[in-house]
Amino acid sequence: MILLARHGETDDNREPIRFQGFHDVPLNETGRAQARELAERVAREDVKALYSSDLDRARETAEIVGGRIGVTPQLEPRLRESNRGRWEGRYFHDVQRDEPEAFAAWMRGGAGFRFPGGESLGEHLARVVAALEEIAADERRPALAVCHGGTIRVALCHAAGDDALETFHSYSIANAELLELPCP
Repeated sequence: MILLARHGETDDNREPIRFQGFHDVPLNETGRAQARELAERVAREDVKALYSSDLDRARETAEIVGGRIGVTPQLEPRLRESNRGRWEGRYFHDVQRDEPEAFAAWMRGGAGFRFPGGESLGEHLARVVAALEEIAADERRPALAVCHGGTIRVALCHAAGDDALETFHSYSIANAELLELPCP
């Protein structure tokens, strides 16, 4: 079994929300509390292997979880959020106002959507699937991957057979949410 968890809250996850992507921001105090709550839920799962995106918000969440369960997180850069290019650090509402056509394309999703100056959702999917295949090959079970909302969305799309990522925005992933990756 592979479990996925989104990192705890950051100031950029609070309204008004910013695009984070590769932008490295730490957890806030609410996010640290969420990570401690996540650690308690994970402790009941008897996790044997712990992986994490190398971005601070996921890494710190994984370190809090790992400290509770006695497992050191292994950093996996392919679990990062999508590279959101020149939108990183900008407020959603500003991008929607300043670049309405590009924002509407983002909301339609799809593997071909590319963040201006960043990566496509298809590229994000490819690297996440490669990382999860390696995690699945690890004999230590269950395994937990601490990552990001977009990373979890592409993983769920893939598991559902939607590599076109047409249902990308149909998934809502809360901070510190824990879920089991369904098998395709």
